[in-house]
Amino acid sequence: MRKNGFTLVELLVVIAIIGMLVGLLLPAVQQAREAARQMQCSNNLKQFGLAALNHESTNRSLPTGGWTAFWVGDPDLHFGKKQPGGWAYVILPYMEQTALWALGQNGSISNDSTQKEGAKTRSQSPVNVLFCPSRRASKLYPYTGQPLQNMSTCTESAKLDYAGNAGSQGTSLPSGWSNKGPSSVEAGLDVEANSSIDGVINSKTQITLAEIRDGTSNTMLVGEKYIIPDRYETGKATGDDLTQFQGADDDTLRKTSELPRQDRLSYDSGGIFGSVHAGAFGVVLCDGSVQRISYSVDADTFLNFGKRSDGNVVAF
Repeated sequence: MRKNGFTLVELLVVIAIIGMLVGLLLPAVQQAREAARQMQCSNNLKQFGLAALNHESTNRSLPTGGWTAFWVGDPDLHFGKKQPGGWAYVILPYMEQTALWALGQNGSISNDSTQKEGAKTRSQSPVNVLFCPSRRASKLYPYTGQPLQNMSTCTESAKLDYAGNAGSQGTSLPSGWSNKGPSSVEAGLDVEANSSIDGVINSKTQITLAEIRDGTSNTMLVGEKYIIPDRYETGKATGDDLTQFQGADDDTLRKTSELPRQDRLSYDSGGIFGSVHAGAFGVVLCDGSVQRISYSVDADTFLNFGKRSDGNVVAF
């Protein structure tokens, strides 16, 4: 008489079949998850575009790039060339983050302890939209940069996985400024941007849509930035050692004179665009539309993509 139940051989066969099915399904599940993360990354870029255009409508210029790497945002200095914080800071009110933008505001330009502590609290406040979900979590990471002019000392800060289009030269400071920038708030207020800047966001810029003579649909506004993978969480990658609200610096700005790359080990570059995504990285154009640009893009095409008024037609 046959007994009910599985034999050992039958059980092993079932286990083997289940293992094969898991092996077949796992890549598909991983691909679906990555597709969802990539879509979220594109949505982040779309939000930047909408916020920048709302900023332009209100302030008659696109977001500034701030002052230098030694300065972060200050709500008492509002918008435009007087604002030391970078583009990610100045678009906060246009992404329903006015309370975060206003931390430390006290109605003066004295650069006092209230403002410095507010800047520290803000820099230690991760904003989900500023992180690419395929790369890393929205949280605090080590701050390994220099002490800042208008922020209290910190050892951790949130980061930024996107960069403004600084044009062909990258970060370009006003004439006579070192990387440290002005010695005081007052000394930095009325300084003009470097006239050689050919991008859209850079130190002290106040670029209007009318100045983008190549067309807003042909010029990059913001794109994903390259980071070496083994330093995502260390705060030691070039162009990723400071905060998300820094002024003009490789942490917040990138250039188009070098081709974009997918993140890879053994290559640390703080000046280029790129991402963790395979095949292409995401950008938002000055008209608010989002595109993916191949890493194998033609070098001259990509160079011109960053220039707002060189007269060259960009075609991908």
